[in-house]
Amino acid sequence: QVHLVESGGAWVQAGGSLRLSCSFSGGTFSTYAVAWFRQAPGNEREFVAAISKSGSTYYPDSVKGRFTISRDNDKNTALLQITKMKPEDTAVYFCAVDSRGTREVRTAPLYRGQGTQVTVSV
Repeated sequence: QVHLVESGGAWVQAGGSLRLSCSFSGGTFSTYAVAWFRQAPGNEREFVAAISKSGSTYYPDSVKGRFTISRDNDKNTALLQITKMKPEDTAVYFCAVDSRGTREVRTAPLYRGQGTQVTVSV
């Protein structure tokens, strides 16, 4: 059974940077596309980054230039680097995977983690 665990969430000041990690187990990581989402209280889930099995990356315009997703198949880990953080980045961030591909992982992923809290203060 696929299992995902996020880490790296923290309280940071606006303008700072943070790197989130997603640890994968229970399968062959390289055969899964990966996505990161965030959800703030009262808001719907928001897609923020995805990376394909081959390493192609996808971002919504709202975070492009500040968010960077990467993967290390040898370590079964995906990372999300966030820079120039804003208070509106405050949310629970969680990763998700899907063996079908990036379209599916961005819309209806098969597996997701529990998330890690990110709080950005002014």
